[in-house]
Amino acid sequence: MAEPITFEEFEPLTAPARMVAGHRRASVASQPPMQEQRGRARRALRRVGVTLLVAAKWGALLLSKVKFAAVFLSMFASIVAYTLFWGSGFAIGFVVILLIHECGHVIQLRREGVRATAPLFIPFLGAVIGLREMPENAVAEAKVGLAGPAAGTAASLVALVIYGLTGAEFWRAVAYVGFLLQLFNLAPILPLDGGRAMAALSTRLWLLGWLALIAAAALVTVNAGFRQAFILYLIALLGGKELFRRRNARRSAASQDYHRVPVRTRLLIGMAYLVLLVGTGAAAVALDVHETVKAASNQTLTQG
Repeated sequence: MAEPITFEEFEPLTAPARMVAGHRRASVASQPPMQEQRGRARRALRRVGVTLLVAAKWGALLLSKVKFAAVFLSMFASIVAYTLFWGSGFAIGFVVILLIHECGHVIQLRREGVRATAPLFIPFLGAVIGLREMPENAVAEAKVGLAGPAAGTAASLVALVIYGLTGAEFWRAVAYVGFLLQLFNLAPILPLDGGRAMAALSTRLWLLGWLALIAAAALVTVNAGFRQAFILYLIALLGGKELFRRRNARRSAASQDYHRVPVRTRLLIGMAYLVLLVGTGAAAVALDVHETVKAASNQTLTQG
């Protein structure tokens, strides 16, 4: 290795030249070795990578919080809207029934591995969950559809038991509306829960259900006005669009595979559907008759 250069070896240099040469030697001497520079670069890259990972983690957490915030904000908006007509207590009870109903769908969606949006509550229209993909087959779709009414029926039964123990009319009203909500959702109409159950039972009932819904909407319009029938027309519009899409695709190989259901499975789904349909209908009718008899008895006692 060459000896280091010193100023004494360049005596002929003028003073300014010596200063420049000394500055250059100092600059070269102050530069770190190449390996040290690479080490610093790697450490800097690692810091950047860790920072990005932390940012991604907190970003995902923030997005999840925003998603859940949207759920609770929509729930709050629904409670406020229902409070204007029915009071805060009943509004909260009704929205809780809706929430439990939607949780039934969410749990089954996760079990089936189907990606979906968080529940979104819409005042006077209920709540919706958007599917980002279709279930694997009609059986999975039917299970997802029936899981909501099953959970909602269980919640309505709890309210009914509390009414039986306390006699508080508030719980009777919550149970009654809860059963009616599940019964309505079990109608064999797309995109209602009953329509999804029909995917595994008989797709022919979609058309019959849709025509029955149109007839019901027209009847309500004649007797009570268009405003009271608006939600029926909206469901008929959405259901008609989905019905048209599925009927056009029914002859494709993919659609036939999707709706191919073993007979035993079809019977089990049909039994579950009938149990929910008859159970919720009977409970709603029983509570309605109970209220009518109770009102008549009170009126008789008052007159007496």
